[in-house]
Amino acid sequence: MSLNKAPKNNVFYRNQNWRYPKIERGEGIYLIDEKGKKYIDGCSGSAVANIGHGNKEVAEFTKKHMERIAFTHLSRWTVDSIEKCAKKITDWAPENLNHVYFVSGGSESTETAIKMARQYFVERDGKNTTKWKVISKWNSFHGNTMGALSMTGITGRRKIYDPMLINFPKVPQFYHYRNPWNCETLEETSIKAAKALEAEIIRHGADNIAAFITEPVVGSAAPGVHPDKIYFEMVREICDKYDVLLIVDEVMAGFGRTGKRFAMEHYGVAADIITCAKGMSCGYTPIGAAIASDEIFNTIMVEGSGHFVHGHTYASNPLSCGIANKVIEIMEREGYVDNAAKQGDYLMEKLQKLYEYPIVGDIRGKGLMIGIEFVKDQKTKEPFDSKLAVKNKIMSNCLEEGLVVYPGGGSVDGVRGDHALIAPPVNITREEIDLLYDTLEAGIKKTSEEML
Repeated sequence: MSLNKAPKNNVFYRNQNWRYPKIERGEGIYLIDEKGKKYIDGCSGSAVANIGHGNKEVAEFTKKHMERIAFTHLSRWTVDSIEKCAKKITDWAPENLNHVYFVSGGSESTETAIKMARQYFVERDGKNTTKWKVISKWNSFHGNTMGALSMTGITGRRKIYDPMLINFPKVPQFYHYRNPWNCETLEETSIKAAKALEAEIIRHGADNIAAFITEPVVGSAAPGVHPDKIYFEMVREICDKYDVLLIVDEVMAGFGRTGKRFAMEHYGVAADIITCAKGMSCGYTPIGAAIASDEIFNTIMVEGSGHFVHGHTYASNPLSCGIANKVIEIMEREGYVDNAAKQGDYLMEKLQKLYEYPIVGDIRGKGLMIGIEFVKDQKTKEPFDSKLAVKNKIMSNCLEEGLVVYPGGGSVDGVRGDHALIAPPVNITREEIDLLYDTLEAGIKKTSEEML
């Protein structure tokens, strides 16, 4: 039975068991509620508000653009802001990715990518091609629409919709802390995870596999989890060997979050398609994209039918593209990607002190995309009973201290497992990192005392 804590109004909230404090405004890294209490936005909403809140330059640009043109439909028109944003994104993307299909968010971007992959093989090999399946991973999240959820490997989010989903194959994640092979090093785990992909391709038959989708650094499903560089080197070889497209989901990790323009720069390996959203516009407008390689674009749009059988009303919305382009310009000018790397290293160093608290099991991440996993026993890695909702206690205790974190669970077996994502705006300063750490430690300390 619902606790009915949500405000009594006409909004269909996501969780009727949460009280929903009302935010009045945002300033920099802070959110300020109607009572005047300030919260450090330690997760940028959901790794979205990467340049912080209340940016006046973006607001002024938006007003002028909106007065000039707010909407056109991509089936008939182009606008300078669409073209400029596409150019800017391809300048940021790895060298082989030169074609941007704009959508409204992350779920649409991953759905676009798998449709693009399917049509690529239809255009290349003919309508009788059997390549359609997409291999994804457990402990992954690729969105909440039906195609994206079919790829998502969080059982809790899938369970009630299972009869409606495509039964896409799943392989183990490069989740070293809880790897199923009892590997002692991240490199060993990464090798095993890559080999699991090859085994799954062989099991289903390469002639049935269109693509493999993976996050370069895991987001909400197991925050901060990432592989050794050898993983993507092996995966790229495997995908090439079996004629499988590599889709890299950078919806959360892209646009500076991990201290690189795109997280795949950490590994030096090229994807065939990158999906992105969130940090593209830093929350100032809904937007996402699938960035395709020359090979995919040319096969469909130049040498093939010339018509991508796909579309959304707000695909390539000129206002959203203009805002995204302005946000990326600001990130370039202000050096925020380098700042994310620098402040991420500093924060990670400070976070090591949290192992003093017995509920802290693992701290991992890249740049300002850091995950903390909470356990009942540090030595055995035994998780808390899910009924205790430790993730929610962490969130509530941190909120009391004036810090917003992004809680999650189910990473152990789909039910048990508590963690939090720490992903503050990438323009955060060293002094603000110190404040974030102090409030985080206070919230974890209180939770530790309550639970043990």
